[in-house]
Amino acid sequence: MFTGIITAIGEVRGHDGGRFEIASGYDPASIALGASIACDGVCLTVTSVVADPAASRSGAEGPGSVFSVDVSNETLSKTSLGKWVNGRKLNLERALAAKDELGGHIVTGHIDGLATILEIQPDGSSRRFTFEVPEHLARYVAPKGSVALDGTSLTVNEVMGNRFGVNVIPHTLTATTWERKKPGDQINLEVDLIARYVARLMEFRR
Repeated sequence: MFTGIITAIGEVRGHDGGRFEIASGYDPASIALGASIACDGVCLTVTSVVADPAASRSGAEGPGSVFSVDVSNETLSKTSLGKWVNGRKLNLERALAAKDELGGHIVTGHIDGLATILEIQPDGSSRRFTFEVPEHLARYVAPKGSVALDGTSLTVNEVMGNRFGVNVIPHTLTATTWERKKPGDQINLEVDLIARYVARLMEFRR
């Protein structure tokens, strides 16, 4: 389980089919084999980890790490992972520990589909993003509700059919990959868990 609060920006260092190597500033000693790390919002299992002095650890001594993950064909087809290339920057989040603060919202790391960036407009020092989502996912997106986009917990500003907008503040822009986004990019979308179950319950009431 995750919260949608990004804790590091990683980088794809290598890939072979469904296996990816990802560099991060995480202490390699803190990553256990089998641990879950959300990579651009996708919950992936660590299969190996090595120390890497080239992967900087902001504000800490010691090397960063390169960890490997294996990705199924299903995940490659349903997410943006099929388009990952070496050098791509990724939003990373470690799995939530029982003592951690739930600063965003409940995120599972199970992607529902892809949202497409239609427009990016400046709004003071923030940026307003407009997205388009598949029709079958639009009903789960509500004004002032939460969504996870490339693993980032964001609040929906407005909804217009199968389009919706969010505002990304300066801190989030610089602490994540959102400063690099552009119109046409496809973003991993996880709808709010509560919205999904409410919609399912309403189906049984009809």
